[in-house]
Amino acid sequence: MKLAGVVVWYHPKDEDIENIKTYIDELDKLYIVDNSEESNQNKVKRNKKIEYITQCQNLGIATALNIAAKKAIDEGYEILLTMDQDSSFKKNDLGKLKKVASQENLKEIGIISPWHHTKLKVEKPKEKIDYPLDVMTSGNILNLDIYQEIGGFKDFLFIDGVDIEYCLNLKKNGYKIMRINEVELNHDLGDIFYRKFFNKEFMCDNHNYLRIYYMTRNYRYIRFSYRDIAPEFCDILVKIKGLIFKIVFYEDDKFRKLRSIFLGIRDYKKGRYGKY
Repeated sequence: MKLAGVVVWYHPKDEDIENIKTYIDELDKLYIVDNSEESNQNKVKRNKKIEYITQCQNLGIATALNIAAKKAIDEGYEILLTMDQDSSFKKNDLGKLKKVASQENLKEIGIISPWHHTKLKVEKPKEKIDYPLDVMTSGNILNLDIYQEIGGFKDFLFIDGVDIEYCLNLKKNGYKIMRINEVELNHDLGDIFYRKFFNKEFMCDNHNYLRIYYMTRNYRYIRFSYRDIAPEFCDILVKIKGLIFKIVFYEDDKFRKLRSIFLGIRDYKKGRYGKY
């Protein structure tokens, strides 16, 4: 089974470009969709497998993924690897995912995912295979037939929540996510840190104010669209008391972040989507 891949760039650093080496050998084609405002064509390694795509503007993660998925479908691929620029596979691990994809009956499987090794203090499941409600986009093998059936990624969400929406859309349509926990993806999630308050430890995402805007707005759309199939999960997404507490007491740029929460709620109520 041939495998195409996509990595979405946004002002990639040298180490982001080096990450490609950890999975390019397992791919038959790699689409680099660059959301940077200036071309990075000169940074693309010479490789006949690679197709570099840019419009010298930030189209958002959803649109970038859709561009690559549609190209892969047009070129006859049935499965597509989706990668963030900050992610890398351990040696031979993508080959293990490919083997699962070639051996499994994929009629009910929308995503085959690895275990994400991140800064998050989350215990790895003991099972070799499990079926989570949602997974992060990076490192996933998408079933492109199912991708077409459920309408792909939601362009109007732009960034944040794009992966959650896609996963819940799979569930709503009766499809599963299969996670292979012995396969690990190294995924740098940014400036995450942990703090304690009265002996209770909690995580600070420390996202910038624009990310907080998109999260506040898009998570409310997700709750509205999918609360019937995952009520507890969707309710947790839109809680803001804890977020406000962490911003006020532990994070920088407090005013713009708090203002972004207000603007995200306002724009959700007014039906304003797309790029802020």
